[in-house]
Amino acid sequence: VQLQASGGGSVQAGGSLRLSCAASGPTFSSYTYAMGWFRQAPGKDREFVAAIKRGGGSTFYADSVKGRFTISRDNAKNMVYLQMGSLKPEDTAVYFCTADQTFHNIVVVTPESRGQGTLVTVSS
Repeated sequence: VQLQASGGGSVQAGGSLRLSCAASGPTFSSYTYAMGWFRQAPGKDREFVAAIKRGGGSTFYADSVKGRFTISRDNAKNMVYLQMGSLKPEDTAVYFCTADQTFHNIVVVTPESRGQGTLVTVSS
């Protein structure tokens, strides 16, 4: 599975950004793969952000982003999105798109596949 993330950039605190991730590969199907996002700030460990079950039935968020971020997917286009709002400086990190046939692996950040990452910078 190949994952291509895009949409990162620089924004002021309180602003919004939308990340997108395109999934591809001969074995990938939106109905067999859960998808999600994790982030990693400089000098820090990976942090789970959000996950969505295969087909888009259920979502799960880290407490740090709950109520501010929304994950969604377009099954027909093999896309997953992360709408980020009310951004804070502590949201600054490289964001990685992930995919795995097991939802749990998305949440514990041990996914089968991950993209190259897109940088989000939030200034105060």
